Amino acid sequence: MNNGDILQIRNLQVYYQTLQGTLKAVDRITFNLKAGERFGLVGESGSGKSTLAFAIMRLTKPPAYVAGGEALLNGVDLIKMNAEQLRTHRLAQIALVPQGAMDSLNPVLPIKDQIMDGIVDHAAGRKDKKNLADRVYELLEKVGLQKEVAKMYPHELSGGMKQRVCLAIAISLNPKIIIADEPTSALDVVVQRQIMLTLGEMQRSLGLSILLVGHDMGLMAQFADRIGVMYAGKLMEIGPIEKVFKHPLHPYTQLLIACPPSIEEKGEFKGIPGLPPLISDPLPGCTFHPRCPICKNQCSLEVPEMIEIEPGRWVACNQHDKESR
Repeated sequence: MNNGDILQIRNLQVYYQTLQGTLKAVDRITFNLKAGERFGLVGESGSGKSTLAFAIMRLTKPPAYVAGGEALLNGVDLIKMNAEQLRTHRLAQIALVPQGAMDSLNPVLPIKDQIMDGIVDHAAGRKDKKNLADRVYELLEKVGLQKEVAKMYPHELSGGMKQRVCLAIAISLNPKIIIADEPTSALDVVVQRQIMLTLGEMQRSLGLSILLVGHDMGLMAQFADRIGVMYAGKLMEIGPIEKVFKHPLHPYTQLLIACPPSIEEKGEFKGIPGLPPLISDPLPGCTFHPRCPICKNQCSLEVPEMIEIEPGRWVACNQHDKESR
């Protein structure tokens, strides 16, 4: 493991077994997360981002399954852990902030009980009710909520408050890594900003590493240190956020960055022509070639490998592969 890497994903594969055959939702994904780093994983809906996040947490359910690869947390493979090992690692070492806060909270339990349940289940010996109650109030305060929220039920909270509760649960045992799966989805822009500021403050104060999953390039530009761009289950590009935005290497990354409208210039809305491919009917060659503005004949035949163009900058594109030879 490289110095400073807290999480290493190596050739991770997540497939779905269906009546149409085996669908490759995550296909040989490789990247690393450094200690104290904010890594953004971005791409269109259906690109495999959330599937990858759930696989790292070992939360995939049939018909999905991990077909191969490794997810090394401080050198220990999460994929090979048994149920008891997973229980002691979740929340204590790695935690998930889910996309749907309302769906992930129990509607018939008060917030206090839900936070305490996680602590008791994942940390042996922490069963003193007085200390647990104090810990709940402390966590709520850290994420910007009043202690009175502890007695409330999820339906009594706004969307932003529910997401803050999920943040409180995620940091309850001071993990080293938080995976945030589109934590601002279905929230208005003001609340989105508040949630991301809170997440950033948690990252700084606790020294966390964060894997932020999303499709908002603007949000990634403001939050992440490095970014990985996914398309049709594969990684297209990895690099420092500033370099990727100033000089994107992959045509897909270039088009994603060009999509958001400018507030400085008037013009027509620019989308990416075409649609992502169906994973039930995989394309030969590069998966992006039907939508690529610089597609060559080889792109429909040869699957590009992820190569390092310069230190810390990786891209999977036949054009760059040809240039590097």
